[in-house]
Amino acid sequence: MTLPYLAYGSNLLTSRLAARCPSARANGAAMILGHTLDFSKRGRDGTGKATITQGEATAPCVLFEIAAEDIPALDAAEGAGVHYEKIELVLETGQRAFTYRALMRQAGLAPFDWYLALIRAGRREHGLGLDDLAAVTAIPDPQRDRPGFIAAREALQRAGYRDWRAAL
Repeated sequence: MTLPYLAYGSNLLTSRLAARCPSARANGAAMILGHTLDFSKRGRDGTGKATITQGEATAPCVLFEIAAEDIPALDAAEGAGVHYEKIELVLETGQRAFTYRALMRQAGLAPFDWYLALIRAGRREHGLGLDDLAAVTAIPDPQRDRPGFIAAREALQRAGYRDWRAAL
C-alpha cells in the first residue's frame, strides 16, 4: 500500500526523499492552495526550515507516492509530533495527501545555503518556478562536517550536481 505525500521543502529533491524513503515515486507537480512557503520553522541548528503557512497564495509542491512501511522513517526525519504536525490537505484535483507543517514559528530566520540549494534543485527537477525563492537570503554554514550538510551534498551529487553550490 502506498500513501500520497506532498513535498514542498528539501524533500522536493527526489534523491533526498529517496534516501529517507526508498519507495518514494514522484507523481508530478501540484500546488498547495491557500498556503505560502516560508522559513519560519526553527531547525535544531537554529536556522530557518521550510514550512507552509495558511494565506492567500499557493505553494508549489510535488506529489509523491510512498510505501506505508517508509512513513515511520519520514515521520522521524521530519520530527512529526515534535517539530512538525502531520496534516492532510486536499489538492485542486480533489485528491487528498499528507504533508507536514511546523508546530511553532519564529520570524526572522534564514536557511543555510545548502538547505536552500536542496529546495531549488528539487524545484528545477520537477519543473517548478523559483520566483518566490528569489527574496530568500541564505546564510553559509560554518560547519562543513554537519550531518545535514553532508547529507545535502550527497543528495545533490546523486541528483547530478558536481558542486552543491550550483543548485543555488
